[in-house]
Amino acid sequence: MAVSVLIVEDDKNIQELLQLYLEKEGYAVTLAADGQQGLAKFRAIKPDLVLLDVMMPVMDGWEVCTAIRAESRTPVIMLTAKSELEDKITGLKSGADDYITKPFEMRELIARIEAVLRRTESAAADQKLRRLVFDKLVIDMDAFELLIDGKKVEAPPKEMELLFYLASSPNRVYTRNQLLDEVWGFDYFGDSRTVDVHVKRLREKLEGVSEKWCLRTVWGVGYKFEAL
Repeated sequence: MAVSVLIVEDDKNIQELLQLYLEKEGYAVTLAADGQQGLAKFRAIKPDLVLLDVMMPVMDGWEVCTAIRAESRTPVIMLTAKSELEDKITGLKSGADDYITKPFEMRELIARIEAVLRRTESAAADQKLRRLVFDKLVIDMDAFELLIDGKKVEAPPKEMELLFYLASSPNRVYTRNQLLDEVWGFDYFGDSRTVDVHVKRLREKLEGVSEKWCLRTVWGVGYKFEAL
């Protein structure tokens, strides 16, 4: 499916030029001629990215950007004829992801669009990795919640971090020293049996919950989160 771009720009010539070039590059384009119309279309179509002019009738670009950012993390690139530092700072404070000054080369604009989309996709992937879901098990590190069979189960921070680390790479075996380094940190001077104690406590919470995964001891090596 094509990446959708909403262009909010009151200059019809620039609108048409942007639409022509972006559609040639394979983007799906929607146009809006003022800030209010742009915000309405944003809410209706939920685009992947917004190109937003600053100086527009009804609502200026900063107002629109602030409104978008209040309800969405959709990337926004501001388009403006102004090059003063204060205007750029205002745009970025409104929540813009990037800022390009008119007149601009279309190749530069495409490069900026691609860069912003890459950053957004990377951030979304990182965010997704902070929440792992298995059969009857959810490990949510942002909310710091462990859900077992739909019920919230209290777990100390290090138990959560250890389980999350193991479950992030199902079926990979980690030594006790690797787990100490990654979960407790290189400056931890405790005994490797600390890992054993935490695994034992996790097993008490997880035992028998599902046949599709388990915390497995690999004798003589360490531990793994085994997903069947």
